[in-house]
Amino acid sequence: MKVLNVTGNQKLTGSIRISGAKNSAVALIPATLLANGVTTLCNVPDISDIDVLEKTLEYLNVSVKRASGSLLIDTKNLENKAIPEELSNKLRASYYFMAVLLARFKHVEMYFPGGCQIGSRPIDQTLKAFKLLGATIEENGCLFVIDAKVLKGAKIPLDMPSVGATINSIIVASLAKGKTIITNAAREPEIVDLVDMLNKMGAKIEGAGTNSITITGVESLNGTNHDIIPDRIEAGTYTIIGALLGDYLKVDNIIPEHIKSVTDKLEEMGANLDIHSDYLIIDSQNKLKKVDIETHVYPGFPTDLQQPFTTLLTRASGESHITENIYENRFMNVPYLNKMGANISQNGKTITISGPTKLKGTKVSATDLRAGASLLIAALAAEGDTEIENIEHILRGYEQIVEKLTNVGAKIEIKEI
Repeated sequence: MKVLNVTGNQKLTGSIRISGAKNSAVALIPATLLANGVTTLCNVPDISDIDVLEKTLEYLNVSVKRASGSLLIDTKNLENKAIPEELSNKLRASYYFMAVLLARFKHVEMYFPGGCQIGSRPIDQTLKAFKLLGATIEENGCLFVIDAKVLKGAKIPLDMPSVGATINSIIVASLAKGKTIITNAAREPEIVDLVDMLNKMGAKIEGAGTNSITITGVESLNGTNHDIIPDRIEAGTYTIIGALLGDYLKVDNIIPEHIKSVTDKLEEMGANLDIHSDYLIIDSQNKLKKVDIETHVYPGFPTDLQQPFTTLLTRASGESHITENIYENRFMNVPYLNKMGANISQNGKTITISGPTKLKGTKVSATDLRAGASLLIAALAAEGDTEIENIEHILRGYEQIVEKLTNVGAKIEIKEI
């Protein structure tokens, strides 16, 4: 078993470069299968989620070659095969293959997608979209069998602005006959990134980044070259770390607008931020003010950063509150933070963080990706040594996290026990 050993309370100085966006890459990689030919994706993060997607591509007889942060994907021998549970249950994003194979072959068989156990993650909005576009769906336990004689454009009013349902609707509609209009669409930057790539491939999509997206279906798509956007969640994570421990820490290769909801809260707390066009510099402060946060879909405060931000709020003076509006099971980091010395209580979907408190190193366990990030931040800020178990959760979402932190002064290493 691998664990992370962290010696805390080290000042961090230097520069951390942000990698390609995980949440873009996991959608873009399946979407390359819409094309006839070769697509090259650049700025692909080297994380375990990408390894799972690569295995799925190879299972579907797609050629994949890696080279210095790039993936070259050749679909000429693509086969439509039932995707087994051992592949689909490893991450939520596996269900993008469901949309791609439906669009290309009008038939797909696939088991329910997996991922972190952070609460109910239904795919009802995706299935609703498939039906509106002309598909029939049969559920046999966890196995979905989806067929369509013809895929036709439709009006798709999403009940909520789901990122997954928006992406899956765009994918299928790209090769459907006629015009599709998605209303109440998600507005996340990763959706804009997907649409940018698809339009390069020959798709006709308008409105990405707004709540109404129009897709005019085309007969086929061609391969292209595409650079993945920087990861806004990684950028936010390291910025939060800088607010705790930064000695003029530079967070490089960012799109500031993508993390504005986070930097706004940091400035409200009194953090010392200097934001530029594609980087920021952050310096830790001894006194941070309390703030209240509610998670919302983009451009609101991201659910993926509420757990890391919780750790920061243990250093703020007074009572801060975080309300989680996206997932009901995203406070699994709280018992471990309290074990380390935090004073956090929960009432329904809201937690109260009373501070400031000093954190002390101990043994903790990552229960999911962002909880793991929260505990890693706590370990970096704590007095003494911390051992974090189940670090596979962290490694699936943060490229070279140990190397990046070590390079700016952290004392952190992976050990086999």
